Amino acid sequence: MQLTLDALFDDPRAASLFSTTFMVVDLETTGGSPSGGGITEIGAVKVRGGEVLGEFATLVHPEERLPPFITVLTGITEAMLLPAPKIAEVLPGFLQFAEGSVWVAHNAPYDTGFLKAACAELGYPWPKPITLDTAQLARRTLIADEVPNHKLSTLARHFKVPNEPCHRALHDARATVDVLHALIARLNGHRVHTLGDALEFVKAISPQQRKKKHLAENLPDKPGVYVFRGGRDRPLYVGTSSSISTRVRSYFTAAEKRARISEMLAAAERVEAIECSHSLEAEIRELRLIAAHKPPYNRRSKYPERVVWLKLTVEAYPRLSLVRQVSDDGAAYLGPFASKRSAELAAAGVYDALPMRQCTKKLSKKTKTPACALAELGRCPAPCEHGISVDEYAARAAEPFRSATREDPAEVVEGLLARIHTLAEKQRYEDAAAVRSRLTAFLRAAVRMQRLASFTTLTEVVAARPAATGGWELAVARRGRLVAAGVSPAGEHPRRTIDMLLATAETVLPGPGPVPAATPEEGERILAWLERPETRLVRIDQGWASPARGAGRWRKLLAMADAAISAGRDPEDSHRR
Repeated sequence: MQLTLDALFDDPRAASLFSTTFMVVDLETTGGSPSGGGITEIGAVKVRGGEVLGEFATLVHPEERLPPFITVLTGITEAMLLPAPKIAEVLPGFLQFAEGSVWVAHNAPYDTGFLKAACAELGYPWPKPITLDTAQLARRTLIADEVPNHKLSTLARHFKVPNEPCHRALHDARATVDVLHALIARLNGHRVHTLGDALEFVKAISPQQRKKKHLAENLPDKPGVYVFRGGRDRPLYVGTSSSISTRVRSYFTAAEKRARISEMLAAAERVEAIECSHSLEAEIRELRLIAAHKPPYNRRSKYPERVVWLKLTVEAYPRLSLVRQVSDDGAAYLGPFASKRSAELAAAGVYDALPMRQCTKKLSKKTKTPACALAELGRCPAPCEHGISVDEYAARAAEPFRSATREDPAEVVEGLLARIHTLAEKQRYEDAAAVRSRLTAFLRAAVRMQRLASFTTLTEVVAARPAATGGWELAVARRGRLVAAGVSPAGEHPRRTIDMLLATAETVLPGPGPVPAATPEEGERILAWLERPETRLVRIDQGWASPARGAGRWRKLLAMADAAISAGRDPEDSHRR
């Protein structure tokens, strides 16, 4: 594995184990806790590629009594420590020796704990070294019946290394070097070749992750979409990232603990990478792939066709109807709603604010129909019995709804706010909270639809955003659909790339409604990209505007209502604000 010097300096984890410089350290102590000091000996060996680069060894005066059992265990006596330098004299030289290397120790938290405490006590900044623990590495590498335990002495005997540990720091550091090299030789069979691979390997990843880790190999470090595919090339999961290789590797680390992803990895046979020009193109491709293939392990964006709309029917006495699609029939629509429940909540809000009939019959202007219970209770103007004329019904119910969807929803919003206030004054807080939920569902749909409609009326938008590597990220949208994407190189005028994108862009034949050419989610992703402060509009074919007194002016109220629902706050409190 050949690595450039730039790669080594940029990310030491990308270096091969053969080219990594290790500083293997071992301490002897008085047996106390790190906070109390007590280091009696430091031994360290610096190695790279199997070659010893240097050694560091010294006794250390612990500035405390040495327990007899430590003398029995190590052979170190108080007489030997009396002339030894104190840790304040030893630590600077050790840190200099260790600089620029990956630290290795057997049961590393013990050794590094003492050294970190010494740095803190003496005012030295802790170097935060990358650390590899040979005890952990042995637990992950050796199978259960190979060794009875993972002590350094047991591993030294198992691997028949030339240096036997003897509870003296330098001898034990040399033995740890031998054990490290033996373990690295074993790692090749586990497809562990770099330092980063080894650091992830010692973590508690599942056997399934380890078995399938090769799926993350040879993927591009580019923005784009990745597709985990199973048997018969079936898409199992679709995702997006600014770096495909980095994101896919994360599925095979200890940080990935989702049960459904573990199940997906068990079925995966390969990973397909689709490189994209930039993050927006990747997001849109992801949405389209999920909608087209409906991968079993994706939870979101799988069924864009399941959105619901509220339709004001075209008849003498219009009513609200829940529909799945928008037609070119002259009707007024509100949506899209993500679920039938949210659409029903919004409809209930309309019924609270406007004298809209709730029956489903088609009413005649000439023939009367028996009234329903709502009319008898005074909650409906009874158009079925011609209790209200066609023109008056249109003025009081149908036209305010049409205005709410296209321009100003004030009549509905203010009607619901008045109802919330009345209920709260009567201390009917649960009923007021129910009306607040209806207001929130209605207003969210109105804001979303008007925002999308103002964007999707544009036949063509060309926009640019500075690329992280220089040049410009470019996007072309038509009727709210991304039709072309690219990047102009640094130092080159983007006009040439823009002309090429326009010449090859997808042709759009819009359908009816506020989202005529793409899913609502795609339009919102493009809008979010366009609204970033660094994005520049290069070309737009017509004026881009929203209604001056449209639903957008109620966004603050919507945010307050959402916050109140999340906090479970009293509706009267929200109204008073």
